[in-house]
Amino acid sequence: MKIISGIYKGRKLNGFTIEGTRPTMDRIKESLFAQIQEKLPESSVLDLFAGSGNLGIEALSEGAKEAYLVDKNKNAIAVIEKNIQEIGVKNCQVLKGDYLAILKELKGRNKSFDLIFLDPPYQTDYIEKSILEITKLNLLKEDGLLICESSNREKIKYPNATYKIYKEKKYSDKWVVILKQI
Repeated sequence: MKIISGIYKGRKLNGFTIEGTRPTMDRIKESLFAQIQEKLPESSVLDLFAGSGNLGIEALSEGAKEAYLVDKNKNAIAVIEKNIQEIGVKNCQVLKGDYLAILKELKGRNKSFDLIFLDPPYQTDYIEKSILEITKLNLLKEDGLLICESSNREKIKYPNATYKIYKEKKYSDKWVVILKQI
């Protein structure tokens, strides 16, 4: 796993073997970031189920102004911090805790985001719960995007009255759906 583009291009990331995570592979990440390229410069990014920090660090490498990397797994947090230190990543905050509690904390900090990555453990309803909370707390900027990854298209549930599919693509056994507010 490595950074595919930008100022940290080619740098290797630790964390491929964090128990309970499955990192977004380089070929999927390359395709995904090509789809959101125009949104990256100077964006504020939230990687809610960060794992190794792969997606958030890639966004920073490709021009995001800041990123918040969130995970509840202490091993994942240690790997994220190691990756940030080894690569020399700037403008990045690591937050440890439950995703719903962190979303409320970010609202309390008066934060909102241009890009929010949602790549939780697959056999959960965390995408749906995250989107509902993000919407309730108004954490996505008006022209922002939610980038959701799951093993099953049906697991990516969202309020149809609030969001529409901006782009979607199937990669072997994974679905990536990018949502935009209506």
